[in-house]
Amino acid sequence: MRQVLVATLLLCAVVGLAADDIVKRSLKAISGHTYVLYVPPSPRPGETFPLVITLHGSGRDGRSLVEKWRPLAKQERFVLAGPDALNREGWQFPADGPDALYFRRRGGEEKGPDHQRPLYIFGHSAGAVFGLSMGLLESEYLAAVSIHAGALDDKNADALMRGATRRIPFQIQIGTEDALFPLARVRTSRDRLEAAGFPVAFNELAGHSHWYYDRAASINKDAWAFLSAHRLSHDPNYAVYGMR
Repeated sequence: MRQVLVATLLLCAVVGLAADDIVKRSLKAISGHTYVLYVPPSPRPGETFPLVITLHGSGRDGRSLVEKWRPLAKQERFVLAGPDALNREGWQFPADGPDALYFRRRGGEEKGPDHQRPLYIFGHSAGAVFGLSMGLLESEYLAAVSIHAGALDDKNADALMRGATRRIPFQIQIGTEDALFPLARVRTSRDRLEAAGFPVAFNELAGHSHWYYDRAASINKDAWAFLSAHRLSHDPNYAVYGMR
């Protein structure tokens, strides 16, 4: 039986840090992964936070998205966790997930702020492709998935859609001038998801290319408006990949 790779949010470690710190965490003893974590400053007694897991593009790392999301996370008060893919050139299944994206509170040991639900994914480029797959695999664990500049993985999409036990909502944002993910291909992904019963909010960004970073503030604002509108009707139910 394959060992389950559990990535635990060590929220107690952020207590005492300066406001707005992004902290690096190592999970090498568990999964070989590292990630960066951001928690809104000055948690109020009993406050809980939604969690957005960000999946970076090729050649980058978790910090590249978390830094762009931090102002909005501070304002709207949600936690960011940005894992680093084992191979920074692209996310790999199953090495990078879904098991390595399982974030949970560890046995009530933490003294700092806790996250409960909902849990979301935002992915860009290679992280967008992976995010779509992870949403389908963990449709009962994640409340919703938003991506920028990506499309379904054609090799696995049909099987993943058939296996999803919940019609998880997706948002897709795509530039009309994206050379890496042409608009026609991304529209086809939308159509396939909708034909399989998944709700898709589709946003074509006129004149926009593949480059996320200059328009990150507006892309993230639209993504959060979509994500935060969705909840699970039950406690997050993580399906252990190694047990399938």
